[in-house]
Amino acid sequence: MADIIGIPDPVAPENIPPGIDKVGTGCRISDTVTVYTDLSHKERGRIVLGDDVILLDHVRLVTGDTRTNKGAFIHMGSRIIVNVGCYLSGEGGLQIEDEVLIGPGAKLLSAGHEYDHEPVSIYQHGLTYGTVTVEKGAWIGAGATILEGVTVGKGAVVGAASVVTKDVPAFSVVAGNPARVIKWREGFRPKPSVFLRLLKRIKGAIRGLGS
Repeated sequence: MADIIGIPDPVAPENIPPGIDKVGTGCRISDTVTVYTDLSHKERGRIVLGDDVILLDHVRLVTGDTRTNKGAFIHMGSRIIVNVGCYLSGEGGLQIEDEVLIGPGAKLLSAGHEYDHEPVSIYQHGLTYGTVTVEKGAWIGAGATILEGVTVGKGAVVGAASVVTKDVPAFSVVAGNPARVIKWREGFRPKPSVFLRLLKRIKGAIRGLGS
């Protein structure tokens, strides 16, 4: 890496940004990464990075006030790259498994706002929470938004600028607003269930009777 610029150097334990509780070996964290959390909490381990995690410029990690929101956390596995300008909300819990790629400007949002009924001002409403999980080997495209409570399945691909409002099946490729499955990764298309194969045979037999 000596001849490559634009990638942070491996972080020394004494240089871990305040608010990140634990990092593994070989992590690279830009000096412009910021953390919004409560430093007074006694429980450590709210924000944890595994080995070889890269957080590039202007990534924002958020758990909020953990004195009142005790379920907040951001846990990352190993060999994860979070590209520039990403916003990672762990207020409702954020679990990112090994070998996940997160493109520039992506937003993973585990919290939102209540908005139905009184009061009129959203400012005066409470928050809603839902754990976001990104399973091993998934790729979140540039500018994508993952909303609270969503699980992005193993090896799945989320297209750039997509808004993901429901779970993404493993090995699928989703895109759009709201995101929907547009294809499956070649070599990983799910096999039809026994029921679906039987249904296909029955439909074929019925068509044969009508001819």
